[in-house]
Amino acid sequence: MGWLSAVTHTEAPELRTVAAAEWREAVSEALATGRRFTSLHALDESGDATVRALFGGEQPLLLSCRSIDATVPSIIDLIPAATWDEREAHDLYGVRFDGHTPLRPLVHHSPTLDDWVVPVHGHNPYDVAVGPIHAGVIESGHFRFHLVGERILHLDLRLFYKHRGLEKASEGVGEREAIRFVGRACAADHVAHTLAYAQAIESAHGLWPSPGLSDTRTFLVELERIWNHLNDIAAICAGVGFAAGNMAFAALKERAQRLNDDLSGHRFLFDTIAVGESPFGLDRGGRDRARATLRELRADAATLWRALLFNASFQARLGDIGVVDKSLAVELGMVGPAARASGHAVDARSESPRLSYGTFAAAHPRERTGDVRARLEIRALELDDSFTILDELAARDLSGGPVHARAASSVVGTSIVEGARGASACIVELAGGNVRRLRLRTSSYANWPAVAPAVVGNLLPDFPLINKSFELCYACVDR
Repeated sequence: MGWLSAVTHTEAPELRTVAAAEWREAVSEALATGRRFTSLHALDESGDATVRALFGGEQPLLLSCRSIDATVPSIIDLIPAATWDEREAHDLYGVRFDGHTPLRPLVHHSPTLDDWVVPVHGHNPYDVAVGPIHAGVIESGHFRFHLVGERILHLDLRLFYKHRGLEKASEGVGEREAIRFVGRACAADHVAHTLAYAQAIESAHGLWPSPGLSDTRTFLVELERIWNHLNDIAAICAGVGFAAGNMAFAALKERAQRLNDDLSGHRFLFDTIAVGESPFGLDRGGRDRARATLRELRADAATLWRALLFNASFQARLGDIGVVDKSLAVELGMVGPAARASGHAVDARSESPRLSYGTFAAAHPRERTGDVRARLEIRALELDDSFTILDELAARDLSGGPVHARAASSVVGTSIVEGARGASACIVELAGGNVRRLRLRTSSYANWPAVAPAVVGNLLPDFPLINKSFELCYACVDR
């Protein structure tokens, strides 16, 4: 489709420091110039807490603010998507955000229910607690539903039950070695996360990938997208009790992961990304095998998708369930297929000059209704795009390649990579060849807050279907 062409290069982010009194004004100015909020995090500097906020654009902007008595003004009225970031910074670094009331705990779990649950009053409301231990083989998460009858009035989420401190553990570790912490944040997004880290390090050092390295990395992240989307379609089928669809797409997902294992030695493509080089490469025989297998998968996926489209009882369960409209998707800073299903046209692949996407344009469902049907359809459309990209790339030299110096080094580097669930952002600050501070804001972290409003007004039995239509990761917030 001609997407894989040359694009304009960008460099390391601009780091701008402002006083606490100027923090909100600086954030407002960044937004007014068309920059998109990407992440907020805190760090310790000589005993004082500093808050940094990353904004995307042609050149990323990293705003920095030193706290006064561990306090900075809140920006959640300007950027509701920063709510979790401020709560996390408060829990882990003790930063107080003036104006963020109530500043509920996120990582630290209070035993007092009122500390994290919104009180609901009215005629005959009652609560249903689901989790944190679940019947399935999944991670821990507590969903507290406030109901009248079976109708959901409100949902409180509590995640972060197994927070591993990966960001903190990376501090003081060598730039090349610290990638292992990012890689263990989540198996399903391993390539996207490690690629974001590698590109952030290379950005800090003014390094640019060769065309061969760009092609190889793009091939890997699209392989990861293929098996994830097949798995997500299977999960939605399971959410409506359609076992035949679930098993059929799960079988395709298994074939995709067996291809991963054949090509890389690992079903989840572990350790295929490194800083400044590529541990992964394919000779002509490997590329031919990949191309043949992917073409078979594409044909079989298309056949099964048509079967889903013409299954009336299946389709009847999808519409007007779990709706997130465009305005809410924008307000919450949603990313990935879930955002695009609501009409919020964000896809980091169209702004990824270090990868081989060229003039890529994101797919959109026929009706951007933001419901389960739209979130299902967008995955089918993106599968088709990914198969096209992979087929084009498999005709190229995928033996990896070097990075080249093209700019002066910096103390900070950033990167945003569009994984299967959306854009994940990585920010690294360096000192003496080691990581001084690492921030990984995953796509699941960005989208989890949207699950609560998506279920309001729906019936409690529809929650598993709505949840599976987002198919977010617990481990990505337990990082």
